Amino acid sequence: MPAFAEISPAQLMRLIGTPDAPVLIDVSIDENFDADPFLVPGAVRHPHTDIRTLLPSLGDRPVVTICQKGGKLSHGAAAILRDAGLRAEVLAGGNYGWRDAKLPRIPAASIPAKQGGATLWVTRHRPKIDRIACPWLIRRFVDPDARFLFVPPAQVVDVAARYDATPFDIEDTFWSHRGPRCSFDTMIEEFALATPALSRLADVVRAADTNRLAEVPEAAGLLALSVGLSRQYKSDTEQLDAAMPFYDALYRWARDGADETHDWPDNRGTK
Repeated sequence: MPAFAEISPAQLMRLIGTPDAPVLIDVSIDENFDADPFLVPGAVRHPHTDIRTLLPSLGDRPVVTICQKGGKLSHGAAAILRDAGLRAEVLAGGNYGWRDAKLPRIPAASIPAKQGGATLWVTRHRPKIDRIACPWLIRRFVDPDARFLFVPPAQVVDVAARYDATPFDIEDTFWSHRGPRCSFDTMIEEFALATPALSRLADVVRAADTNRLAEVPEAAGLLALSVGLSRQYKSDTEQLDAAMPFYDALYRWARDGADETHDWPDNRGTK
C-alpha cells in the first residue's frame, strides 16, 4: 500500500496516456539515473535543487515526483510543490518500484534532444492517420510538450536539418514504416511501449494506415473519421489538436472496452 502522499505504480499507470495524467517530474540525481537510464512514460527530468523554477509552468495541474527509490529526493520535491499550493504525490518505490512492477519504461536514449524544453518533430503536411497517431503517442507517453511541424513532403528532410527537428513518417528516415509495420509501430517499439492496450490500438492504426481494412474491423471507422477530420480543418495543427480527444477515446476503448458490444433492442434488466 502507498504511504503518505504516495501513488502506487499500478494507480499511476491507469492515469498515464489519458488527459487526466499528472505532470511527472523525475528528480533523480544524474549518477543514479545514468546507472539505470529509463523513464516512466511521460516523465521529464528536472534537478531536485531547482524545483521551484517549475512553478509557473505547472499551473494547478497535479504532479507526481519520481526518484530512483521513492525516497528523500522525490518526497522533498513533492513537499516543496505542496508548500506552493500544488497537489503533489510521490511515486511509491520510485523508478525501481516501477521497474519491479514490470511496467513500461522508456529508454532515455530513444528520446530526441529537446529544444527549449520540448522535442521538435517534422512530417508531411495534410496528415491522415499515422501522422496524427504518432503525435498523440508522443504527447501522451513520451513528451507532453512535444511540438510538431507540418511541411510539404519535399521539404521535410531539409526542414529537419535546418531547424534541428526529428523527421517522422517519411521514407528513408528512422521514425518511419518498417516492412508491413507503420510509423506508429516503430515508435511503440523504440520507446518500449508495447502494452496490451497500445498494441491493440496499433493493430487498428496499422490496418487503417496501410489499407488493410479487412484485417481489423475498427480500421474502416478510423479511416473514415481521419479523412473527415482532414477535410474539416485547413490547419494541420488545429486538426491535430482536434484529434487528440479522439485518440484518447480510442485508447480507452483499447484498454478497457474492446470486448464491449452494442445491440438493439436493449433487453437488459427485463428479467
